[in-house]
Amino acid sequence: MILNIAAYLFVAIDDADALAARLHAQAEAATLRGTMLVTPEGLNLFLAGAEASLRGFLAWLRTDPRFAALHAKESWSEVVPFARLKVKRKAEIITFRREAVSPLQAGERAPTVAPATLARWIAQGGRDDAGRRLVLLDTRNREEVAHGTFDGALTLPIDRFTDLPTALAPHREALRDAAVVSFCTGGIRCEKAALWLRADGMDNVLQLDDGILGYFEQVGGMGYAGGCFVFDDRVALDPQLRPIAAGAAA
Repeated sequence: MILNIAAYLFVAIDDADALAARLHAQAEAATLRGTMLVTPEGLNLFLAGAEASLRGFLAWLRTDPRFAALHAKESWSEVVPFARLKVKRKAEIITFRREAVSPLQAGERAPTVAPATLARWIAQGGRDDAGRRLVLLDTRNREEVAHGTFDGALTLPIDRFTDLPTALAPHREALRDAAVVSFCTGGIRCEKAALWLRADGMDNVLQLDDGILGYFEQVGGMGYAGGCFVFDDRVALDPQLRPIAAGAAA
């Protein structure tokens, strides 16, 4: 079986070009495939390969103190779902083009909700522990949402993450009395969205820690309908983290 990981970490990187070259060489030597984004604000990794090779690569990466806290969400497949290895040097982990949307710039993360806590809020009728109504805000694009989302989630007709603030604007007044939990595939977009929205006056916005993949891994499918789109040949995963694309089921 092939191990697949999704991981990101906001951390200052002042040698992004040199690091990208080292990552490429190390991953190529381990026969890994996938995509790595290297930016001044951190790393974003989607990788697949033999379990021992991939775990060895992650262990090597974590020997750098900057990346010791890197947490990887895992899933499995019968074949490697990437055609090649790509290491890209980018300006942002995920393009948003808004000020102070990285924990490095803001000085802190937006408050998080653990998957188990969110599952409990869903199970108790869509209320948080203070009794506020729960609104789940999907920060992904319409193509991803079409594969599945949380029941009753607020979804937006966007094609790019940069469109989210404008698309959300008509809903903001109606959300003022709610506990708004932003979510996305692995956590990056909801982290940036929550930080920006809180800085822009929505102090009731939280983020789902580790995103949908972390929720599936830790909780399963409680309150979720369909699958989660992923950025590889598997197309989407079910709540048991199994490929559900035609012909790709493990």
